[in-house]
Amino acid sequence: MAPMNENALSGTPVFVVGAGIMGAGIAQVAAQAGHPVRLFDLRPGAAAAARAQLADTLAGLVAKGKLTADAAQQTLARITPADSAAQADGCSLVVEAIVEQLDAKRALFAELEAIVGPQCVLATNTSSISVTAIAAGLQHPARVVGMHFFNPVPRMLLVEVVSGLQTAPAVAAAIFSLGQAWGKVPVHAKSTPGFIVNRIARPYYAEALALLQEQAATPAVLDACLRGAGFRMGPCELMDLIGHDTNFAVTRSVYDANFQDKRYLPSSVQAEMVAGGLLGRKSGQGFYRYTGGKPEAAALPVAVTEAPATAREVTVHGSGPVADFLEQAATAALAVQGWGPARHRDSAWTGLQIDRLRLVLTDGRTATALAAEWGLPAGQRDVAVFDRPVALTSAATLPPGTAVAYAVAHGCSEGCPQQAAAWLAALGFAPLPVADAPGLVVARTVAMLINEAADAVQQGVCTEAAADAAMTLGVNYPAGPFEHLGRWNARDVARLLDALDAHYRGERYRVSPWLRLRAA
Repeated sequence: MAPMNENALSGTPVFVVGAGIMGAGIAQVAAQAGHPVRLFDLRPGAAAAARAQLADTLAGLVAKGKLTADAAQQTLARITPADSAAQADGCSLVVEAIVEQLDAKRALFAELEAIVGPQCVLATNTSSISVTAIAAGLQHPARVVGMHFFNPVPRMLLVEVVSGLQTAPAVAAAIFSLGQAWGKVPVHAKSTPGFIVNRIARPYYAEALALLQEQAATPAVLDACLRGAGFRMGPCELMDLIGHDTNFAVTRSVYDANFQDKRYLPSSVQAEMVAGGLLGRKSGQGFYRYTGGKPEAAALPVAVTEAPATAREVTVHGSGPVADFLEQAATAALAVQGWGPARHRDSAWTGLQIDRLRLVLTDGRTATALAAEWGLPAGQRDVAVFDRPVALTSAATLPPGTAVAYAVAHGCSEGCPQQAAAWLAALGFAPLPVADAPGLVVARTVAMLINEAADAVQQGVCTEAAADAAMTLGVNYPAGPFEHLGRWNARDVARLLDALDAHYRGERYRVSPWLRLRAA
């Protein structure tokens, strides 16, 4: 194909193939941006039905004051149902949003190549299939590019612009520019399994499933902890919403595409749920039961929250935002007794020592391992670890009542669990007990998100900025992986992952070379 200007697609006719939720959404966005749109679907009447449904959607936006009646009328007028693929003739852009099958997409583009002109860009909305593979065998593979939207298309800002091995840089640049013109936030990605979002997001589900596998916590506790870290939905409720069949299929796809790399290993917990038809909301039961589409409330453990009036000596250990927060919170908790905590900034660990109890911010080691390393005798191993409050950016930014996981060492004294819970509550947390698993819940999940993003950058899949934008805009994470890394630090993240790797003895927690270099 001849060289293409990055604005070559501005205002040109667009042919959308597939009149399902995604295709109709793409048609709406293109038409609202001023493009004539021809909407085609192999199912008779599907395109016309989608246009009729879109009329109702636009009318709803007008009623809410989000769109003028004139703009709605003009948008609808730009969308024409197409009777056949032949009506792609004269269009400068085709966007396919058909079934997620390689053979079907290849066959469609091969058919369209005989219809459209040589400058027409062929874009695929695939979420996981290789763009390189889709373009293979076509006469002009350089014009094939990924244009991966997120559901619902009109509301979700992210578009992954995915380049296969033969995609012309000018084509990717034109689609990037077009995405901006459509009011989206495009990010460039290389065609690798999962692209950016579906790849980097895998640990969010995988770590929860791994903790469930070893019975470390309930789904409700895991969800509460990650909501406390700022995520809009916990991993278990999110998998229920997505559908376990869909989530499991994506995980298997990424796993197979990466030649069975153990980092992406599917979970037998989820496989069993899929086999049993426990698919989540759409089946009425997943990790939670649903009545009328709404989840039934799941009870959380109620912790002992007696005031720490019996403490004789309290010391804050460590430096950084978490230690500063602990000092501020402990000072407030002890104010009624007229004294405050001591501070050891050069300690090898971060946390509180309350008399014999050591309340330690997790560094990936279990409470039991720490107690053994410190040489504490059985029956007196009063060590508790608590999860990293990743939402904390300064000593005063953590909302009171933030859920946090904690675990106590095997061989601790009888009152240790209650004392640990009481102190966490006094510091302003909502403490949730879990088994003594390395890295607890939030710390290991966020560390793995960072690690996966680091590998993506190392392998040229995307930039750091693209990874952050993709995860905040594509799946509504509270911060991107590199934003989290900036609030933490590479050395401590690598150390936590090394502790997980030492505990589990597998490939799953190997540290990314990119992260290892930053840690050094």
